Amino acid sequence: MSKITTELLLERAVPKSTRLRKIETLNLSKLQLKTGDLDPRLFSRLRHLQKLDLSDNLLDKFPNSLTLPDLRVLNCNNNQLEDVTALKQFPLLEELNYENNVYLTLNDDYKVMFLLQNLRLLNGKDITKLANHVRRVNSRKLTSKVTAHWEEFFRDQLPEKYTAEQVKSIKKKFLKSVQTNVVYGPSSLSEFTRWRVKMIAEEFLTCSLGLELNTDTETEENMDENEEESAESSKEAAEEEAKVTVTPRKRKRNRSKPRFGRKKSKSQAKTEETVPNPRNSSQEEDDPAPDKARASNEPAEEATPEQGDEGTHKNGEKFPKGQSNRRSSQLTGEQKSQEQDNGVVNLTPVKNSKGKEDISAEPLHFLQCHSKGNSREDFKTQLWSCVFEPLLDCAPRKDPIVSCSRTVATCGGESVCLIDCETGVVLKKYKVATEEFFSVAWTTLPMVISDSRKKSHNILAAAGRRGIVKLIHVAADFCYGEIKAHKKPIATVCFSPTRETHLFTASYDKRIVLWDIGIPDCDYNFKASQLLVLECLSVPLRIALVPTCPEQYLLAGCEEGCFTWNIKLEKEEKSRPFEASFRFPDEEGEMSTSHRVDGLAFLNDDVVVSKSSKPGCIYLWSWSRSFDSKGKGSQRTVSAVILAELEWSTTDLSYLTLSTCPAKLHVFCGDEKGSVWIYHLSNYTTAWSSAKGKHSDKRIPPTQILKWPELRANGDHLSEVYINNVITDPTFTYLVALTSVNITAIWKKS
Repeated sequence: MSKITTELLLERAVPKSTRLRKIETLNLSKLQLKTGDLDPRLFSRLRHLQKLDLSDNLLDKFPNSLTLPDLRVLNCNNNQLEDVTALKQFPLLEELNYENNVYLTLNDDYKVMFLLQNLRLLNGKDITKLANHVRRVNSRKLTSKVTAHWEEFFRDQLPEKYTAEQVKSIKKKFLKSVQTNVVYGPSSLSEFTRWRVKMIAEEFLTCSLGLELNTDTETEENMDENEEESAESSKEAAEEEAKVTVTPRKRKRNRSKPRFGRKKSKSQAKTEETVPNPRNSSQEEDDPAPDKARASNEPAEEATPEQGDEGTHKNGEKFPKGQSNRRSSQLTGEQKSQEQDNGVVNLTPVKNSKGKEDISAEPLHFLQCHSKGNSREDFKTQLWSCVFEPLLDCAPRKDPIVSCSRTVATCGGESVCLIDCETGVVLKKYKVATEEFFSVAWTTLPMVISDSRKKSHNILAAAGRRGIVKLIHVAADFCYGEIKAHKKPIATVCFSPTRETHLFTASYDKRIVLWDIGIPDCDYNFKASQLLVLECLSVPLRIALVPTCPEQYLLAGCEEGCFTWNIKLEKEEKSRPFEASFRFPDEEGEMSTSHRVDGLAFLNDDVVVSKSSKPGCIYLWSWSRSFDSKGKGSQRTVSAVILAELEWSTTDLSYLTLSTCPAKLHVFCGDEKGSVWIYHLSNYTTAWSSAKGKHSDKRIPPTQILKWPELRANGDHLSEVYINNVITDPTFTYLVALTSVNITAIWKKS
């Protein structure tokens, strides 16, 4: 790693210089610099520096005392910045760029607009008008609300003569209450609003009331943050049950030169936690996706949230109606010539490869419905997760064969879509301009309707890079609330099959959290509470509840292994380490726990299907026989009892996940060539159920491989297609594949 020295600064000056105080333009890009490399003592000598380029480095924050009094232009694109408030030390800054910083969101845009009074350009856009609104109108509205909150709820609590302890107590209660209850603007800006409200409240207490605030503020702030993160159910924390404050983060999956293809820990940028990006192949390497989900100077299209009674959260967001009943660039072989001229991709099906058994699945629809800005030119948005909607008259905890519709929810980029698999019609589309969705999950809740009667409604949970779970009442086209679950991106979510309000969220903060999302009332007021935190050694990528005991054990595939936790709520510990880790054979045949498990699902009550970093192989193993070998004790490492291996692509590309169809005993997994590998395993399960069944060295070949059809966009062949995810409905009538090129592919079984 390059270290900053006087010689380096002189060498990288533009033009080269002989003295630090003469440098006006400095290029320190692409040096793998970390925050500790920015020596304030050295930078303080750059008294006349006006332009600084720190792009393509590994900075997670700025030191607070760089002392660059004349800095006007700053470029810190493609870093790992987590906070922008330290930029206030550059008051003359006029132009700022920090695109592709995975942890920054729209809230940070608004913070810098407020902090930097001279800022004109942010990420290449003129923000003068919006910044003036933020600094003046926004501040005036919030100041009025803060003052009114004090007058209504706290003025009478302060005695005429008060002690330091009373001041400290009043201050703490007021700051907590005002941040919870003062709401203004769209919910996508709630973090910025809380930040400004706290700032305004502290100024109000100091200036208007003369209350001294230097009472160990930093300690109290840290304590408050810890209370919010742990979502404890104490009386004080109850007010914020449904609004756990976080700093939103994001991740990207990308396709060119390496920048931050793996998202690492702050101290080991090349060896620890990763984002779900393809591993480097001979032809492609990781790079930030060129399509940026965040609009730097535009608020998300969300309705103004309201605060319900007793801390309940009501947050209205409507599905856009513009294209809700139209196919979004559907790609079929029967497209009219007029549509071909408009950039709609044409489909020329290619015959499937022959297997031992013909599945007879034919391509039905190829949809481009997650495009950024509804652009037909967008073939870069990554699609990540899909799940079929349960039928309302058959709750998802009943027979799976009759508990699912032909409607599938898909997510990727800034949108979530509901698609009718038979017709290819995009029924609904939900967008958040600052989000990149990674996972969706359904549950069915008995919601209160008129006359206090209850009726079952399907609720869709969607989460992604901001660490926020959106709760969507699909039938009403309404996002009624959100849970700020994590400070880093959420990799995956799933609901309990036995408790409809219990939601698990697995995040890049190396935690899996169990939430009770509550049941909204007729006004969509609801309370969410945190029930359990499972501590992980590495990033959890896939999670699955054990079918025979879904309220006791959870299994997770992580960046560095496969683990299980005891999740019984009767136990006292609310934060728990893993109970067992599983070893698998590596490429040399040695049993190892050090492997990435990026695919995980149960084929039946006992057989687990998992995909790790060993090329060309998917394992089937016994949950009960593996876990029972652990014996008594905790955090035991056990060898997975391998039942069989499935032959799969030899690619070393990660994050191409798998799925199962338990009712039909099928396994599905996509590959790096756009193909879907299908395995029909009903002939093997009887032998696996026997304790005497032995693992064969011969891998089971796929029953069939569905080849990717030839698609053309504007006359050009659409190639380099990765199948990120593939699922079927429980009856295996429809097969849905999500790709790396913004295409949702739907096959129908004959």
